[in-house]
Amino acid sequence: MKTKLSLLSLAWVCSLLSCESTVNNPLTGTWVLQSGMVVRGNDTTFTDYTQDLRFIKIINATHFAFLKHDLNGGKDSTTATYVAGGGTYQLIDDQYTEHLEFLNYREWEGNDFEFTVSFVGDTMVQQGIEKIESLGIEQFNIEKYIRSVD
Repeated sequence: MKTKLSLLSLAWVCSLLSCESTVNNPLTGTWVLQSGMVVRGNDTTFTDYTQDLRFIKIINATHFAFLKHDLNGGKDSTTATYVAGGGTYQLIDDQYTEHLEFLNYREWEGNDFEFTVSFVGDTMVQQGIEKIESLGIEQFNIEKYIRSVD
């Protein structure tokens, strides 16, 4: 009986510890991108993701995934878009590093992107430099997300 109680206690503690990493991780959940700004050289592009586009990022204890598509069913050839990607990440204090393992733009795969994240209520702001030397990409990216309640 004592052994059964010890095993049950151990299982309970392990389950609490595994949940703790999720509970204490402010990134965990589904995030809906509201706006994005990309600065590349002298060019700045602002995108309102509440109009004509939908972009979500799903983050669990070890991985992230994101999906973006147009809201017109891909029927308009000038605005049709679909992007999907994901990988692993690391969060240390406010430093969030994504290791991109999957993306439909395959030449971006295998790169790490370092961001600073901040949280106010249900809002997350993620900002940092995305740099891929082999593609000549170096841009500053700021994204504003709202935690999904769905």
